[in-house]
Amino acid sequence: MCGRYVSTRSPEDLARQFQITDRDLGDPLAPSWNVAPTDEVWAVLERTPRDASADAPAARHLRTLRWGLVPSWAGDAKIGTRLINARVETLHEKPAFRTAFARRRCLLPADGFYEWQRVEDRETGKARKQPYFIHSADDHGMALAGLYEFWRDPDAGHDDPSAWLTTCTIITTEATDAAGRVHPRMPLTVAEEHYDAWLDPSRQDTGTLRDLLEQPGGGRLDARPVSTAVNNVRNDGPQLVEAVTGP
Repeated sequence: MCGRYVSTRSPEDLARQFQITDRDLGDPLAPSWNVAPTDEVWAVLERTPRDASADAPAARHLRTLRWGLVPSWAGDAKIGTRLINARVETLHEKPAFRTAFARRRCLLPADGFYEWQRVEDRETGKARKQPYFIHSADDHGMALAGLYEFWRDPDAGHDDPSAWLTTCTIITTEATDAAGRVHPRMPLTVAEEHYDAWLDPSRQDTGTLRDLLEQPGGGRLDARPVSTAVNNVRNDGPQLVEAVTGP
């Protein structure tokens, strides 16, 4: 799974990198070295304006979404805490993901992600989980492949603007290379030359869409052990990705 990641780029940098056409970015998110489920995260997506004609082109937006996908049919939002990841092997058939995969895809900018490896503590002899920060070998940022969904609170009033919730999930696959030595799953990414195709909501052939996904960093990854301080979601700051003595 991918349960934590790092996202420190400014919205201005992201707007330039992803060629955002909608520049009304709203209140920016602060840089985070410990992005956790249910956090608000940056997402790049394409939508056709609601009042536009049927043949109008989709516009690219930079938006904040909540991490943990809530399907449109869900009875309440709690299900989102269990849907932070979507397995690429089955997302085309799972009810929670299949419609979003065909119509609502996004990119989640990241500097890298964390995974945990079960190791034996040298001092106590007991098993513990050692966190690792995994990033591309050239430190180039990642565009994690994601899906997003709209959900309306069935208990909210008819005109309540807070009734709508927009959420997202990260697509994962079997881990290889540095990530595979730490954890059996890893997030998938989309290369820059495939951004347009991945984000285009008119492209709905799931087989072709799956071919656009790739391993982060093109499979060239580095992993370094970091402090267990990252285990606490309240901790944040660049010190979380600094290397420590490994197990």
